[in-house]
Amino acid sequence: MNMFQAINNAMELALSSDDKALLFGEDVAFGGVFRCSMNLREQFGRERVFNTPLSEQGILGFAIGLASVGYTPIAEIQFADYVYPAFDQIVNEAAKYRYRAGSTWHCGSLTIRMPSGAVGHGGLYHSQSPEAFFTHCPGLNIVVPRGPSQAKGLLLAAIRSPDPTLVFEPKVLYRQAVEEVAVDDFELPIGKAEVVREGTDVTLIGWGNQVHRLLQTADLATKEGVSCEVIDLQSLAPWDEEAVLTSVEKTGRCVIAHEAPKTSGFGAELAATVQDKGFLKLEAPVQRVCGWDTPFPLAFEEFYLPTPLRVLDAVKKVTSF
Repeated sequence: MNMFQAINNAMELALSSDDKALLFGEDVAFGGVFRCSMNLREQFGRERVFNTPLSEQGILGFAIGLASVGYTPIAEIQFADYVYPAFDQIVNEAAKYRYRAGSTWHCGSLTIRMPSGAVGHGGLYHSQSPEAFFTHCPGLNIVVPRGPSQAKGLLLAAIRSPDPTLVFEPKVLYRQAVEEVAVDDFELPIGKAEVVREGTDVTLIGWGNQVHRLLQTADLATKEGVSCEVIDLQSLAPWDEEAVLTSVEKTGRCVIAHEAPKTSGFGAELAATVQDKGFLKLEAPVQRVCGWDTPFPLAFEEFYLPTPLRVLDAVKKVTSF
């Protein structure tokens, strides 16, 4: 499967196994912009898979209401760039509902899917990675898959989680990422990172499509005689502090990379924790390789992204410190 097929398969399984599961969003009934919901309306009916008005605030307000009375809403925001009108609903309602109600009410069965990140031609309104805004808000789970298997397993875990969960799907991977995916129903644990390549000299940390760039960096570093360990964080909230610190204690060096702008990006949280709890094991300061602090460009996307060569420069810096 490619990644959009794996997501489609996950939603089909969720709708089949839970008769209170509903899927909705802008153009979802027609298959969605990225074809993730193809054929689901035909299979489950227009009462369970349907289009909404062009109102992100309305989509999320409706989804929170459904979840609070026992339904399992899977709400799609067509592009992550357009989640901001719904920011209040997510941060002030979904994330706080259980706490303010003393656990008598909650919307824990809520899942919010949204395509995010660079796609090669998206420009400033279709390329953003806004995950850091939501990691600052207690009460939300946040996951980011790097490929089809992770997309299926994390999405099924999100749908069945007792907490509201945001799933950021790197849109460039919908068709690019292809692999064998288990056809059975399975979940990947939320909050668990994966070491996708072991190494001894430098720890590289990323999520989503950035993991593939880090693997390319590791290949380049090997030619320089440097062994890189690559970690796919998979979940940003909660995130796997133990896996990260265990790796950094082994390598003594850490490079974090993400597409979002550097200032207040989630890499800052990782760097602060590593330097707080792993300081005595560090051989060099933690480095962050990120998008620049500008709106996302159209013509110069490759100059904006943390490419393998930009990350390799950081690897050279920490190994020569």
